Amino acid sequence: MIFRRQRTEEKLPARPRSSATGVDRKQRVEEAIPVPVEIAGQWAWRILAIVGVLVVFGLLIIQLREIVVPFMVALLLSALLVPIVNFLVRHRWPRGLAVALAMVGTISVISGLVFLIVWQVRGGFPALQERSLAAYEDFRQFLVTSPLAVSTKEFDAFVAGILDNFDNSTLLSGALSVGTTTLGIVTGLLLTLFATLFILIDGKGIWAWVTRLFPRRARDAVKDSGIAGWLTLTTFVKVQIFVAAVDATGIGIGAFVIGLVSGIDGGFPLVIPITIAVFLGSFIPVVGAVVSGVLAVFVALVFLGPVPALFMLGVVLLVQQVEGHVLQPLVLGSAVKVHPLAVVFAVAAGAGIAGIPGALFAVPLVAVLNVMVKYIASGKWRTKARPELEDVVSPA
Repeated sequence: MIFRRQRTEEKLPARPRSSATGVDRKQRVEEAIPVPVEIAGQWAWRILAIVGVLVVFGLLIIQLREIVVPFMVALLLSALLVPIVNFLVRHRWPRGLAVALAMVGTISVISGLVFLIVWQVRGGFPALQERSLAAYEDFRQFLVTSPLAVSTKEFDAFVAGILDNFDNSTLLSGALSVGTTTLGIVTGLLLTLFATLFILIDGKGIWAWVTRLFPRRARDAVKDSGIAGWLTLTTFVKVQIFVAAVDATGIGIGAFVIGLVSGIDGGFPLVIPITIAVFLGSFIPVVGAVVSGVLAVFVALVFLGPVPALFMLGVVLLVQQVEGHVLQPLVLGSAVKVHPLAVVFAVAAGAGIAGIPGALFAVPLVAVLNVMVKYIASGKWRTKARPELEDVVSPA
């Protein structure tokens, strides 16, 4: 009996000591979690927190897009005009006169480009309309005689079905929204002009006010990272103007040469509006030049025929290849320190989230955030080696 009792007592598990504290239990729990799981958990909740902040920030921007878009446009314009204003100030111009000259010059250039496009399009629109109708009839006859053997009745029924999708209610709602859209455009232009004016006048004071919203210990980091981001934005604007000029020049010269070779009176129609449209469209990286180049291909197809349209398409694709494989990675990518793959995905994500404004602001936003985060993480703001203050928004 004694022997059996001893065996039974040996099989009983040892009871935990009542002296075990909560700290000991917490330590045992932490020791029981594998290190990879603990690291993954730490990363997971931090990533979720970052994603949550980004989602809330994105939703806030979408709700306030009527204000955000003009402000972003004002930042891009200011990044272009601030170096000009500071150059004039360094050459003993009064700052108010320098700002006024920069604003009036910008408005004059943009107004001149718009007037030139409207004037050229109005002059060539009757011929374009006539040639478009003729090309439409030729295409109908081609479908009849082609191996597809599509009758004119079938084709007309197909076109009528497409047009029926735009019913009267859609047209009415579109007509009613014209007034609202016009009011929004006018309001956006006024906000852009006012924001640009105040940034040129007292950009340093505005950024100083923004930095005061942060805790005192973080103000130096935020201030200097903002300066680094601003320098990156000015570089982006300068380089993007160069890229847009190369795209517009390439497609414009290609259209002019195709018009000469084709031998039609007056050459390639609407060359100037097409060139300006390519220049403005190229400010949307990767896809801007191609989308605006479609206009040149359409005009070549309507006025010159399929073969010149194919040559025009080749010119557009060639210019796009030069931009995508030379200008974007070597010039723009090295200037703003963003990989070309990141540029492509940033444009795609921006277009999917906010359409054309999102595609326009995606690359500069990614570039500026990339530089600011890297600058803060490097700790350079703790030393005297701060970003160069030349051409930074600041009063004289």
